[in-house]
Amino acid sequence: MEHRTPPRDIDILLERYGDSHQNHTNEIIHIVCIPLIVLGLLGILWAIHPVLAVAATLGALHYYYKLSRGFAIGMGAMSAAMLGVLALMPPMTVLPVSIAVFVVAWIGQFIGHKIEGKKPSFLDDLRFLLIGPLFVLSFLYRRFNLAY
Repeated sequence: MEHRTPPRDIDILLERYGDSHQNHTNEIIHIVCIPLIVLGLLGILWAIHPVLAVAATLGALHYYYKLSRGFAIGMGAMSAAMLGVLALMPPMTVLPVSIAVFVVAWIGQFIGHKIEGKKPSFLDDLRFLLIGPLFVLSFLYRRFNLAY
């Protein structure tokens, strides 16, 4: 009798997310737009109060850590870089730039899904709003043969 390790939650979530992201053009759009959406969202939160952006980041990192330590480390580095960019921006520019980036990136996402011919995953399961960044990060991890 063969003993198989059951798939991890992260593997199941990435596979389900990937089901609606098969088109290469849509994947490229997501690779560009998802980090911009995260940056835009963090910027909007930062404009309200920097502690709010940090708290949201820590909450997401806690969820990522439960799914995959490797992804949590990668997202921690990406989040720290984004928060650093926001900290360096002139305060009066953070909100308008963040809103513009957020809106344009979401438009890009919906164009990608129009090309794909499938609705965004988060419409079926809101967890996919947090899985999207891991989907993008998984391309980088596979490229450099990093475990997650």
